[in-house]
This record gives sequence, structure tokens and C-alpha cells, in this order.
Amino acid sequence: MLKFDFSVKTRDGSKIVSVVIAARDREEAERRLRQMYRDCQVLSCETREMDERLKHTVSLEDILSIISK
Repeated sequence: MLKFDFSVKTRDGSKIVSVVIAARDREEAERRLRQMYRDCQVLSCETREMDERLKHTVSLEDILSIISK
């Protein structure tokens, strides 16, 4: 999963510098963004990988092996 960092201009003219949305792709992230900020104008979008620590999942076997040591 990726993180998308949007800068937007709302329909009333306010600028929001950073709205970070996690999604599979940019289209999904923009759909979620437009649910929060209807009729906004996207000024910029940067893509970032999620933190590796958050990607790693631990299985039950991994936990048991740590406990048994």
C-alpha cells in the first residue's frame, strides 16, 4: 500500500498543504480525498512508500519461536 500526500485548494478557496491518504493507487486515494473535500482542486500529489515497519506482519510461528528462545 502506498501513501499519497496531497496539497489541495478547497471549494471555498482555502489551501490545505498536506492530506495524507493510504491507498492501493492514486485513483483510489483521489476518490477518498474527494469524499472528504468535495469539489476540491488538487494542487500537487507526492507518492511515498509506507514505512517498512508497518508492512511487516508477524505470524504466530514467529511469536512462538521468540517466546521459546
